[in-house]
Amino acid sequence: MFRPTGRRTRAPITAVAGLLAAVTLVLAPAGAAQATWVRDAEWWLDSYGFTEAWNVTQGEGVLVAVIDSGIADVPDLAGAVVGGADFSGVGSADGRTPVGVQLNHGTMVASVLAGRGTGNGILGTAPQAQLLSASIGFGGVSEISPDDQVAAALRWSVDQGATVINMSITRNTLDWPPSWDEAMLYAFEHDVVVVAASGNRANGTDEVGAPATMPGVLGVGGFDRNGDASWDASTQGITIGVAAPSEDLIGINRFGEPQNWAGSSGAAPIVSGLVALVRAAHPELDAANVIQRVLATATPVGSSPSPLYGYGRINAAAAVSADVPTVTENPMGSLEEWIRLNRRAEPTVAPTAHPTSTPAALPLGRLMWPPWGYFAERYAIPSLFVLAFGSLIALGITAVTRRVRGRRRDGRP
Repeated sequence: MFRPTGRRTRAPITAVAGLLAAVTLVLAPAGAAQATWVRDAEWWLDSYGFTEAWNVTQGEGVLVAVIDSGIADVPDLAGAVVGGADFSGVGSADGRTPVGVQLNHGTMVASVLAGRGTGNGILGTAPQAQLLSASIGFGGVSEISPDDQVAAALRWSVDQGATVINMSITRNTLDWPPSWDEAMLYAFEHDVVVVAASGNRANGTDEVGAPATMPGVLGVGGFDRNGDASWDASTQGITIGVAAPSEDLIGINRFGEPQNWAGSSGAAPIVSGLVALVRAAHPELDAANVIQRVLATATPVGSSPSPLYGYGRINAAAAVSADVPTVTENPMGSLEEWIRLNRRAEPTVAPTAHPTSTPAALPLGRLMWPPWGYFAERYAIPSLFVLAFGSLIALGITAVTRRVRGRRRDGRP
């Protein structure tokens, strides 16, 4: 099933009905807060190089699609959302009405990614990037298959011109449906960077789930305020590309209020904002090299890559400004090659080609005396059986004929 990549604390964790789930860990609302308090709570902005990177760019001109529960109209995102659509069939046409079982999820993801510093004062990691809201329904709220919703949302996001797509959701399975093959390839063919949350152990996800397992996707793991891999608010797997903060986070809920939260749902938009900064600072780079800059400038933790941190903890300032050698292939792998190896069709017998000057061999049934050939073809009786049966009858007739002739020659009746 799909899950938000998050959990509630001090409360039982229950499975979400349906296929998709967001990946968020949500705490109690923070209540009324001053803008300075909210800004001070965003510890990752200074600690991981974002405020320094903003001296170069704040993500101007980059369009990021957020495939989630929908982005509500809140003051902290004033002017940030420039388009939207609903794929659940139960939301509003503009994708701005939250749907599903975690109604705050999409708005909180968006605020961490592109909060404008207005309202409560939250600043996203790319505070000048523009957003698209693609709302999908978690938890069985829609009659449309969540897999189909996601595939359609991916294609729509690409068609609207998004160059970054954030997916703070997990399927809770390593695999994914073939419809995602086509939709994700469509994104990659249009040079889009897709960022996906790894999932959370607290939500019952022991290892990375799709879409973060898909080759070519930038999977994001999480760590706590001390820089240690988060146990509850992340997971592990070889498809994690980098790690970002996933605990002691703050976002804006659908009511426009600050809310504490945790989970790889929050780590993913932090990285999506970083990707937007790189795309704005280096518009000449293709998606593979944008991802390469994020990976190459990350701070390694132990052996690199690792199943907990990927290539390391993000470093936004270095990702925007450092000298990084270019690559010719996506460092997160090739989905096209994976499909070639793993989606092989059942072998079929191809028609045999014949030169036009040489007639093809006739079916065996047609080579026999016409009645046998007719029965073989008309009633689908195996030709060899018909031939054998016909031969026995012919031998019998021959034997009787010889016996009759012998009697006549001997003068016997």
